[in-house]
Amino acid sequence: TGTAGDYTYGQKFWRDEYRINAKITAFPKPYLAFMQGFTMGGGVGVSCHGSYRVVCENSQIAMPECGIGLVPDVGGSYLLASAPGFGGEYLGLSGARMGPSDAIYAGFADHYITQDRWAGLIENLAQSGDVFLVELYASSEMPPAKGPLQRNAGLIDAVFGAAELAAIATGLAARDDGFAASALKAVNRNSPLSMACTLEMLRNLRPDPTVAKALTQEYRFTSRAMQHGDFLEGIRAAIIDKDRTPDWKHKNITDDLRDEVAAMLAPLGAQGLKLKEQLT
Repeated sequence: TGTAGDYTYGQKFWRDEYRINAKITAFPKPYLAFMQGFTMGGGVGVSCHGSYRVVCENSQIAMPECGIGLVPDVGGSYLLASAPGFGGEYLGLSGARMGPSDAIYAGFADHYITQDRWAGLIENLAQSGDVFLVELYASSEMPPAKGPLQRNAGLIDAVFGAAELAAIATGLAARDDGFAASALKAVNRNSPLSMACTLEMLRNLRPDPTVAKALTQEYRFTSRAMQHGDFLEGIRAAIIDKDRTPDWKHKNITDDLRDEVAAMLAPLGAQGLKLKEQLT
């Protein structure tokens, strides 16, 4: 519908999705998420706002939206803004995948339990309703080894704490380090406009991050993403034609994007996200 110039379908989809994310966050009963394999984007939205978030040895968690011309959404910007140091900027701009240890470290998960024990745990949960079983199972596990997010926290804070996107890229390029080189490759591949907006969103949230503020800010971007952003081109390159060569609106992350960032994140007035309205 977006390619045909109709943006209302996508806007309604995001409104409904974000209201569900908010409801999960405030749900009065224990909400358990078992994140096996890939949990990315929308999967994060229905998992990582729960009260018990379980990962296993093959869990891979990420917010890779900047690679398709979107921004980390579904409340993901709240999680990123709440991560230690400037790890959220690194994860959001690069789209890097977290294994179980880094997911717990970054605040996307709570408990590590090997997958071969999940069936027994879930059966016991269903029979007893005792969510303390999750903590009991996790307490008998050997914690997974530290991941790259933790191992490179000093470099990440030194580079991704820069005020501007261009300065982050320059800082990565100045490092003679394999981790920095990999992060720079990812940053250079993603949408400059999406990354600049992501950076601004996280800095806006960090003084006092809440899920409601995050979702409201995310919707300002996503409601405009098809008409004014890189989203349609990002989906074309990744999902439709699969040529992996998106023609972003901006070819260089050193471009001055301040005016466009302000326009993409400006309040929507009466069209803004209303988290308490009924789902339709």
